[in-house]
Amino acid sequence: MTIGYHASHEQFAPSTLLDHVQTASAEGFDHCLASDHFHPWSERQGESGHVWSWLGSAMEATPMSYGMVNAPGYRYHPAVIAQAAATLRELYPARLWMAIGSGQLLNEGITGTDWPVKRDRNEALEECADVMQRLWDGEEVTHHGHVTVERAFLYTQPATPPPLIGAALSEETARWLGEWADGMITLGTPDQEADAARVEAFREEAPDKPVFLKVQLSWDVNEDSALEGAYDQWRTNCVPGPVTQQLRTPEEYDELGDTVGREQVAENVRVSAAVEDHRKWLERDFDLDVDRVYLHNVNTNQESFLEAFGNDILPSFS
Repeated sequence: MTIGYHASHEQFAPSTLLDHVQTASAEGFDHCLASDHFHPWSERQGESGHVWSWLGSAMEATPMSYGMVNAPGYRYHPAVIAQAAATLRELYPARLWMAIGSGQLLNEGITGTDWPVKRDRNEALEECADVMQRLWDGEEVTHHGHVTVERAFLYTQPATPPPLIGAALSEETARWLGEWADGMITLGTPDQEADAARVEAFREEAPDKPVFLKVQLSWDVNEDSALEGAYDQWRTNCVPGPVTQQLRTPEEYDELGDTVGREQVAENVRVSAAVEDHRKWLERDFDLDVDRVYLHNVNTNQESFLEAFGNDILPSFS
């Protein structure tokens, strides 16, 4: 039962986030999950550093393992991402893994793409995964489909390829990932029955592959600040997923976020100033037989959160 820290590039400048992961490592976190966005979810968040530029500094500064959620095939050609991941894993053996998902128009729209329907995005995602895995296996790859690759070959290879973890927000996607991904990452929310259903759907297809949870929580020194911090920073993420696929800019997310109340935020984020509440939620997470949980404290008070959870949560799960 291991616990990691989520590094949110949408909420903090890269230099600040580097300080946070060094603090997280010192407090006892063994793993880090980082976001990979071109735009933030909200103008209030106001940042969006390039995760691949940042990862080298973070991996040099701490001994933690690192992963990111990436959407190959739009902003990123899969061969270029395969090369970037291979380079980091050669520099820092066995410390880098990758999660991949079908993306959001918010980020991928900068290429001017006509945003595909979900079915086509999934087909493209599976093609990109195959391209990357073949490159890491030492093949020269040519591929014509949703993406085009011509005679790509990786000369710099790590001792072992990075695990390719699929990201799922639905039972349907979880079941599909079980057919081909090396593992799954999904959300941990207040609705733990829904979380369990996604895990079970993946396990039906892949009983022996790892499952990670990214837990959305808001802990602060009192209940009011925990809820207000979540409402300020994360209400744009508390709207139905299909609706957000049509949103192109942070301003459009903010317009929709203005229709979200504090009760809806509390239905999507584990809000509590009581560390004991978060311990109980985590115990139920691990009862799902997940392999790792990443904690994303969605408010901006990261220093107090890392100290409190380093002292009072991590020892319970070591």
